Amino acid sequence: MACSINIRLKELLEERHMTQKKLAELSGIRESTISDICRGSRTVMNFAHIAKIADVLDIYDVRDLIELRKDHN
Repeated sequence: MACSINIRLKELLEERHMTQKKLAELSGIRESTISDICRGSRTVMNFAHIAKIADVLDIYDVRDLIELRKDHN
């Protein structure tokens, strides 16, 4: 059984009524990077980006941002 990682950034932004552009401004992360993460097209995320996003969104448990899913094949 394989696992996949889901980044919940798009959902979190919607819940907080925040735009990708605003997150980019507050976090210092390029807007295109935020967009890639929301679309799920970014295959690599560094710890600095995770920390900056968590700080801006007041996330204290990384599981609120990152989900590990078991794929049933």
